[in-house]
Amino acid sequence: MFRLAHPHFLYLLLLIPLLVLLFVYARRQKKKALAAFGDLNLVMRLIPEYSGTRQILKFIIWSVAWILIVIGMTDPQTGSKLEKIKRKGVDMVFALDVSNSMMAQDITPNRLERAKQAIVHLLGKLENDRVGLVIFAGKSYIQMPLTTDYSATRLFLSNINPGMIPVQGTAIGDAIETSTSVFGTTKQSKAIIIITDGENHEDNAIEAAQSAAGKGFRIYTIGIGLPEGAPIPVFSGNTQIGYKKDASGITVITRINEPMLQDVAKAGKGIFVRANNSQSGVQEVFDQINKLEKAEYNEAFFSDYEDRFQFFILAALILILGEVLIADRKGRLAGKIKLFSTKSNINQ
Repeated sequence: MFRLAHPHFLYLLLLIPLLVLLFVYARRQKKKALAAFGDLNLVMRLIPEYSGTRQILKFIIWSVAWILIVIGMTDPQTGSKLEKIKRKGVDMVFALDVSNSMMAQDITPNRLERAKQAIVHLLGKLENDRVGLVIFAGKSYIQMPLTTDYSATRLFLSNINPGMIPVQGTAIGDAIETSTSVFGTTKQSKAIIIITDGENHEDNAIEAAQSAAGKGFRIYTIGIGLPEGAPIPVFSGNTQIGYKKDASGITVITRINEPMLQDVAKAGKGIFVRANNSQSGVQEVFDQINKLEKAEYNEAFFSDYEDRFQFFILAALILILGEVLIADRKGRLAGKIKLFSTKSNINQ
C-alpha cells in the first residue's frame, strides 16, 4: 500500500514551468548582451571556455533535484503490515435525490445543498458504521460502495449535482432497489436513508419499500422542502436565467410530497422526518438507526507505514553535489576542440 503523507507539497512542482521560462529568458538576454559587443561568432571566439551546454545541463540537474526534494517533502510511505480488526456497526446507504426540483430554494440555500449538509451532519455522528451512496432522479446509480471512509464520502458529496443524471424525474422505487444491491451479502443491520422532496413520478415506491423490508432492510425518509413549495430554478452554466415553466407558460411550483414519504417509511418499517430551515431531521433518524443491532465485521487495512522520503532527498543531494562538481566553463582540453568553428557556441 502506497500513500503520500503530505500531498499538498506537490503544488511546489508548479514552480518548474516558471523556472524554465526564467532560464530561457536569461539565456536570451545573455545572448543579446554578447551580441552588443559585435559579431557574435567573433565574441564567442574570444571566450572559448564558455559552454552553453553545461549551463543547460546544470539547470536540468537542479530541476530534477527540485522534483526529488518536493517528492521527499510529500513523505511517500508504504504500508508494511496488513491487519484485520473486528468492528461493530450498521450498514447504511444514503439515497440522494438529485432531480432538478431539488434546486428549489424554499430551503436555504436550496434543497440539494441542505440534503448534503444533512448527510455530512449524520456522518459526524458515526463511528464504525459503513456507509454507501446512491444518487437518483429518473434513474438511480451507485455513487459509492460501502465504506468507513467518511472523508471520501464527504468528497463524493461535494461533487454531486443534478447534471450527473441526464434522465430527470424522481424514481424513488428504483432508488430503493439500487440501494439494496449495495449491501451485497452483508449480515449487519441494513438501513436505507432516502433524502428527497418526494415528488415521485416514475414507479411504485411503496411496493419497492415493502419488498425491501421483507428482505430485512429498514427504510427511512427525510423530506426536503416546505409545503408551500417553490419554483424550480433554470440555469445556464452557473448563472440562473429564470424558472421552469409548463407548456402553458406558467411557472412550475414544486412541493414536498409528505404523505407519500410517510407511506414509504411505514412500508419500509422506518420513520419519516421532514427537514426545514431550522433542522435537518438527521438526529431523529440517527436515534432510530442507533437502536438497530450492530453486527461484527472484519476490516483489513495497512498499518505501520514506513517513510520513504529519505531516498528521494538522498538522490537530490547526490545530484546537487554532482552539479557543484561540473565547472561552468570548459577545461583547457575542451576549449581546444572546435568542431564548429564557423558557428556560435552560445547555444551549445
